[in-house]
Amino acid sequence: MALPSDVPTVPIRPKGGFLTALRNWFFAGLVVAAPIGITLWIVWSFVVFVDRAVTPLLPAAWDPEIWLGFPLPGLGIIIVVVGLTLLGAIVANLFGRTMVRVGELILARVPLVRSIYSVIKQVVETLASNDSSSFKEAVLVEYPGKGLWVLGFVTSRNPDPEIAKGLPDLVGVLVPSSPNPAMGQLVFVTPERIRPLEMSVEKAAKLVISFGIRSADQIDAGNAGK
Repeated sequence: MALPSDVPTVPIRPKGGFLTALRNWFFAGLVVAAPIGITLWIVWSFVVFVDRAVTPLLPAAWDPEIWLGFPLPGLGIIIVVVGLTLLGAIVANLFGRTMVRVGELILARVPLVRSIYSVIKQVVETLASNDSSSFKEAVLVEYPGKGLWVLGFVTSRNPDPEIAKGLPDLVGVLVPSSPNPAMGQLVFVTPERIRPLEMSVEKAAKLVISFGIRSADQIDAGNAGK
């Protein structure tokens, strides 16, 4: 039986030869495996770190690993989640809030500790607050000079009076560093040096993480495929 004319009778060699195909396959596999492997490694390292820090604090009578005779990965994470939930339940009532205020008054009397505690508390409360406008707007900011535009995240449209004195309407913007958008330079600029973007903070952060290699369309396409 004769084969149709449009069906090749011999295998078509990849353009560039077999070695080129092997190289392309290798990098294709790397693109798939690297993000998965690195993500799993980071998660596993975090779990191991918490387990090693928390599990030894358990009394022997309460340690399920001793009863079972083998380690339980993630036990430290479970203990931390349960502990934080119980702590939240305690501080939600009048007695708990009173104890927190007493503890803060004690810390406020220690010169170095009170400064560290105050800064950390403000940062955590800002990030945990659902009503805060911080980090919810991605913009282009003209920085560090005229004609140079970088991605930024608005942190405050009402900076402290000490900062805005003589310069009303200043806007606080965090200019992130690649590939870690949580780090960067805090700048205060006038509104005319800011260009609003129709882009979510998440998408802007992904652009920073990828060093701008991935376009916004590629990020949208990747999210749509999930």
